[in-house]
Amino acid sequence: MNPRVSILVPVCNVEKFLDKCLKSLVEQSLKNIEIICINDGSTDSSLEIIEYYAQQDNRIKVINKANSGYGDSMNQGLTLAKGEYIGIIESDDFIDSDMFKELYRYAQDYQADIVKSSFNFYWENPEKIIYNNSFNISKVSVNFETNKNKLIRSIPAIWAAIYKKEWLFNENIKFLDTPGASYQDTSFHFKTSCLAKSIVLLPDAYLYYRQDNPTSSVKLAGLNKVLLLHKELDEIRKFITQRELNKIDGMLNYYYCMKLEKFMWNYGRMKKEDRGKYFKVLCEDIEKLQNEWNKYLNANAGLIKYCEYLCIKYDSKPILDLLFALRNIKRKLIN
Repeated sequence: MNPRVSILVPVCNVEKFLDKCLKSLVEQSLKNIEIICINDGSTDSSLEIIEYYAQQDNRIKVINKANSGYGDSMNQGLTLAKGEYIGIIESDDFIDSDMFKELYRYAQDYQADIVKSSFNFYWENPEKIIYNNSFNISKVSVNFETNKNKLIRSIPAIWAAIYKKEWLFNENIKFLDTPGASYQDTSFHFKTSCLAKSIVLLPDAYLYYRQDNPTSSVKLAGLNKVLLLHKELDEIRKFITQRELNKIDGMLNYYYCMKLEKFMWNYGRMKKEDRGKYFKVLCEDIEKLQNEWNKYLNANAGLIKYCEYLCIKYDSKPILDLLFALRNIKRKLIN
């Protein structure tokens, strides 16, 4: 009998946190699961840890490969998975024992393509837990249109969810296999959110999203890492065109708002010496897509106003400088 859920665990140099993660998976109250650990060329003791757990529990499968990046790791896990649903748990996070039992229960009740829960931000020393109500809901939400809009616009927390495997394969949804370990969840999140036919959202938080891992990809804001995000954004734009989602009112406007916010977030936390090079990336992008940016970088579409909102949100002088630069680019394009 195939497992109810296949849980993919990408692993790369996380020996400090891996035991806590794997312990929370093998103790799941939903017993009919498989746990696929994909070791992406770890140079610490991570491989030994997952091999030890695999010897103790035959539900654990190990893929050991040279370092090729997060996207390739996830795609290899998807290929191997035999479960009815796919779950993803980052190897420095951990979960409550009932997480997959509850997510799978709602998936069965509503024949959902996606069931997604809220999550907790977590710090270990000293321990601090902050609940994040991802969708601003007080009870389980099964309204499809409302849920789709909420999910598309939520942060790409792909690890607090399960996805129907048959649906993923039928829609040919995969990860970009670009080298590196940053941002590869961005296009996966967008594609799954847009294509799902049935979505269940939960206010309950079962997952603890670690904030104190100094090597986490979210903390790495070097120029080369950040440029991987642009490959994800290019993939989203390609996807919007291929699936004709540009015919949906507001989709392209949302895309450009998302692109601008992600740019500003990275720009504001970058080293000063990288900001000039990174700003040049945006300028080149604008020049390449002049007609579209000309349409969406205007007051009616709301992006300049959105810039002002982001300046307040991030309270950043560099972003204020960016706002003036964007206004100058807008004038140049219009003229």
